[in-house]
Amino acid sequence: MTHPRLTPTAALLLTLPPILWAGNAVIGRLIAPQVSPMTLNLLRWVIAFVLLLPLAAPVLRRGSALWAGWQRFAGLSLLSIGGYNALLYLALNTSTPINVTLVGSITPVWMLLIGWVFFGMRISGRQWLGATLSISGVLVVLSRGQLELLLQVHLVAGDLYILLASAAWAYYSWMLAHPTTEPPDIRRDWSAFLLAQIALGLVWSGLFAGAEWSWGLGRLQGGWPLAGALLFIAAGPAVLAYRCYDAGVARVGPSVAGFFVNLTPLFTAILSSAFLGEIPHLYHALAFILIVGGIAVSSMRR
Repeated sequence: MTHPRLTPTAALLLTLPPILWAGNAVIGRLIAPQVSPMTLNLLRWVIAFVLLLPLAAPVLRRGSALWAGWQRFAGLSLLSIGGYNALLYLALNTSTPINVTLVGSITPVWMLLIGWVFFGMRISGRQWLGATLSISGVLVVLSRGQLELLLQVHLVAGDLYILLASAAWAYYSWMLAHPTTEPPDIRRDWSAFLLAQIALGLVWSGLFAGAEWSWGLGRLQGGWPLAGALLFIAAGPAVLAYRCYDAGVARVGPSVAGFFVNLTPLFTAILSSAFLGEIPHLYHALAFILIVGGIAVSSMRR
């Protein structure tokens, strides 16, 4: 499969989601004591559903093309809305932030492997080089430029959640690049396409949240801070980020788009520094150069 060269527009579309997802991770950690992960995921997408309803309500009507191809959207929503996001919030509750971002940095590798195994993609040497550069940039951020900090990392059982989440996101990205089974009238309308995923994603999210509460693991402490946080992660990391990421994947393909995901730890470090009043360091600049270098190398034409 071939894709157009990475353009400034595509780069912008794929850079905005990591910024918003970094905000999602920071907010997710801050409100973890107030709301359990599966409940947080459900509430987030309920709000996103309400926000999108005025733009794309016809896609939910009886007779809509959505229901003829509901299996496709059920699969997309399980991998992204119901699966990836729930696993991410669960990981933020059960593992350290450095472990979550470290394991999550394998996303570009998942993109290449899943593309090779399931979608017939050929992996070139420059793509492996790009993956190496990108992951190196993440390691620089995580180690704060000090190798000994990485040597102190101990993986725990909870890190499996973010590993599974990364694999789910990679497969979801490849499914976006193969939209032949999706109704064209829904695929052309971004709001209808996203609302169709959310509608079925709410079923998965509801099942997972229900299981959480039935097992006595649910918690919810209301208040304006939580309400404001939910509105942000629904409007920004959910609706806007998904819109931009879907558009970016359509322009450059999942293998290149996957490298942009590794900007998330960098932006997370910067946002965390801002919240803590710390000044960004030189290693942040080095990490940015490595990650962007990986993106550039992977997207170069032969």
